Amino acid sequence: MPVRAIRGAIQVAGNEREAILNGTSELVGAVLQRNGVDPADLISIVFTATPDLTAEFPAYAARLMGLTDVPLLCTTEIAVPGSMPRVLRLLAHVESSRHRSEIRHVYLAGAAALRTDLPQ
Repeated sequence: MPVRAIRGAIQVAGNEREAILNGTSELVGAVLQRNGVDPADLISIVFTATPDLTAEFPAYAARLMGLTDVPLLCTTEIAVPGSMPRVLRLLAHVESSRHRSEIRHVYLAGAAALRTDLPQ
């Protein structure tokens, strides 16, 4: 089975634990749903957060969703001056029979402005 990478991002309301957990859950759920990914086909997920998001680990939200046997990693985005604040991103590696052109990357809330070239 081929390995595919799926990107996603969401801008959350603030640096609060619940905002990070809820935003991450929404993002992970949308990535899985829009790409027809069974959680059993997840290989790993790398989460990033802008430097202004420190109240919780995004990976914890994925664990709360039941992704307890998937390798997860959290890291910080580089602090580029003028970049969009309060953004959680993910890069999910999945086993999928879909062709690369069929993969739907997911950008939600304010983060949709980061990829206006993608259908929402």
